[in-house]
Amino acid sequence: MAAKEFIVAIELGSSKVIGIAGQKNLDGSIKVLAVAKESSSSCIRKGVVNNIDKTAICLSNIINKLKAQLHTEITKVFVGVGGQSIRSSKNEIELNLPSDTKVTQDMIIELMDENRNKEYADQEILDVATQEFKVDSQLQLDPVGIQCSRLEGNFLNILQRMKFYKNLNECFATARINVAGMYLAPLALADSVLTEAEKRSGCALVDIGADTTTVSVYSKNILRHLAVIPLGSNNITKDIASLNMEESDAENMKLKYGCAYTDNNEIDNSLMLPIDAERQVESRKFIEIVEGRLEEIIHNVWYQIPTEYSDKLLGGIILTGGGANMKNIEKAFKNHINIDKIRIAKFVTQTIQSNNSDINAKDGTMNTVLGLLAKGDINCAGNDVDPNGNLFDNNNNAFTPERPMRQNDVITDGGSVRTMEQKKKEEEEARKKKEEEDRIAEEKRKEEEAEAERLRKENSTWNKFKKGLINFTQKITSEDE
Repeated sequence: MAAKEFIVAIELGSSKVIGIAGQKNLDGSIKVLAVAKESSSSCIRKGVVNNIDKTAICLSNIINKLKAQLHTEITKVFVGVGGQSIRSSKNEIELNLPSDTKVTQDMIIELMDENRNKEYADQEILDVATQEFKVDSQLQLDPVGIQCSRLEGNFLNILQRMKFYKNLNECFATARINVAGMYLAPLALADSVLTEAEKRSGCALVDIGADTTTVSVYSKNILRHLAVIPLGSNNITKDIASLNMEESDAENMKLKYGCAYTDNNEIDNSLMLPIDAERQVESRKFIEIVEGRLEEIIHNVWYQIPTEYSDKLLGGIILTGGGANMKNIEKAFKNHINIDKIRIAKFVTQTIQSNNSDINAKDGTMNTVLGLLAKGDINCAGNDVDPNGNLFDNNNNAFTPERPMRQNDVITDGGSVRTMEQKKKEEEEARKKKEEEDRIAEEKRKEEEAEAERLRKENSTWNKFKKGLINFTQKITSEDE
C-alpha cells in the first residue's frame, strides 16, 4: 500500500469512542498507524447514540487526533453498528411453483427481495443472514438448478430500533464526517476472533462490554442468532458502588480484587479490602456482589442461546471484550452453563503490527475496532495536512474519490449495513425504476387497447358488410371489363 493509503475505522462504545487508522499489507497483515480515544459516557448509552450533538463533537475530536498523528486529511471512515436493541428475527418466504420447475437465480432474488421488504414496527433491517432454502422437503444452501414444486427461503433478519439507526447516521452528518461504509460490529468482531472450525462446528461468541453483552451464535458457518443484553461490566461497578463509595473507587476495586469465581473454602471472612486509606469493605460481601451480578449476566447469555443449538455448540463458548478479563471467568461460565469448552479471545486472528500499548496489551478491548479495520476496503486518506494551516478546523470537504483497495486487501464483506444516504439513494433508484416500468406498462396497455379497438372495428358487422360490398363492386367491375 502506498504511503498515503490507509483505512480508518471507528467504534462507538458506551465508555469510549475509538478511532484507528491502518494499512493493509499484501500478506494479509495490518499495520496500525494511529489510534485515538475519547470518553463517551455522556453521549452514548448501552452502545447507542443518546446525544447527537455531543457524539458529533466526540467524533470530530477523534478525527482531529488521528489527523494530527497521520499528518493527512481523513476523507471518510468505516463505522461499527452495535449496541442496545439489536436482535435477530427469523423469517420464512414461500414460493409455490408448477410441478418439476427448475429453481433459477431470479427466484432466489425474488425471495430475498420479499424478505428485505418485510416491515417491522419501529425497526430497521440492518442486515440479513440467509440460513437455508427448503426445496420441497429438503434443505439446500444453493438450490439453483434443482427441480421442485415448492421453494422456501429461511432468513435471519438483523434489526435495530429505527431511532437508534437514525441517530447514528445523524451524528456523523452533524460532524460532517463522510461514512464510507457501516458494518455490524458483532459480525466484524466474529470474523476476526472466531476460527472457521468454531463457526462450522457451532459456537457462541460472548462480547462482555461496559454496558452491554452481545451474544452471537454460529453453526455450519452461518449466523443463527444475535442478541444484545443490556448488562455489562459497568453493572458490576455500580453494584460495588452501593457499598457507599464513588464509582471511580468501585471501578478500581473491581479491577484490583474482582474475581468471577471464588471457592467458598478460600474466602477469608475476616479479610477486609481497602477502599482507600481510611475505608474498608468485607471481602465476602465484595465477592458476593461481584459474583451475583456476573451470575445474572451468565444466565442471560445462556437464555439467549436457542434451544436447537444449546446442545450442539461443539466449538464451545468464546469470551471477549473488556469484561472477559475478570479472573476465573471461565470457571464461572462452566459452573453456571453446561458447557466445558470455554475460550477467551484476547486478540484478533489477523497479524497486527503496532507500537500502541492498548493494542499490544491484547486484552480484548481493541478486538472490535480491529475487526472493523479489517473490514474496510476503501482508501480513507486525503491530502497532506498543511503545517501552516489550522489543523483542527474539522474541514472534511476535501474528499478524494472512493477507490476500492486491491483485492488482496479485502478480508470479507459480510455484515454490511446501509447508511441513510445509501438507503435514500436506493429508494430513489427504485422509485425511478418503478416509474419507468409503470410508463412502459402504460404505453403497452394503450397499444393493446388500440390494437383491440382496431380488431373490433375490423370484425364489426358494418365493417364486414363494407368489405363485402367493396369486394362485390370490384368483382362486377372486373366482369364488365
